[in-house]
Amino acid sequence: MSEAFTGGCQCGAVRFRAEKLGRPSICHCRMCQKQFGSFFAPLVTADQAHLTWTRGQPTLYRSSAKIKRGFCNKCGTPLTYQSDEAVELAIGAFDHPERIEPEIQVNYGKRLPWIDHLFEKTAFSSPEYDAKWAAIESWQHPDHDTDHWPPEDEA
Repeated sequence: MSEAFTGGCQCGAVRFRAEKLGRPSICHCRMCQKQFGSFFAPLVTADQAHLTWTRGQPTLYRSSAKIKRGFCNKCGTPLTYQSDEAVELAIGAFDHPERIEPEIQVNYGKRLPWIDHLFEKTAFSSPEYDAKWAAIESWQHPDHDTDHWPPEDEA
């Protein structure tokens, strides 16, 4: 993928622009599950020569002898998986994650035993439930670049 993609953390303290992306994947390893607090980590490799941190920088945590994990130290959003050879960005941190569909699964043997059936579960929705969540005012950074964040009247 050679178009420009932007993204960042939930609070807006860290933003990035990536102009060349590699193959998107999901990783089932236990370290990725812990970093994301989820069932797997959706990641895409970024060409480091074409990756720019446009606001702030991720804080790095060394999760093993070979890997550092980047996150926003203000809101905790997971942002990167970094080795000496590559940097991978969290797909959910992009402004348009729907444009980056995972193509492979890695560490598949480490997946949770019920993951293959996860999306067979009942999908719940009701007008009352949907209205309750639609009424919540979000304070997270919008899914686009901003000159200033937070807005000056909210700082």
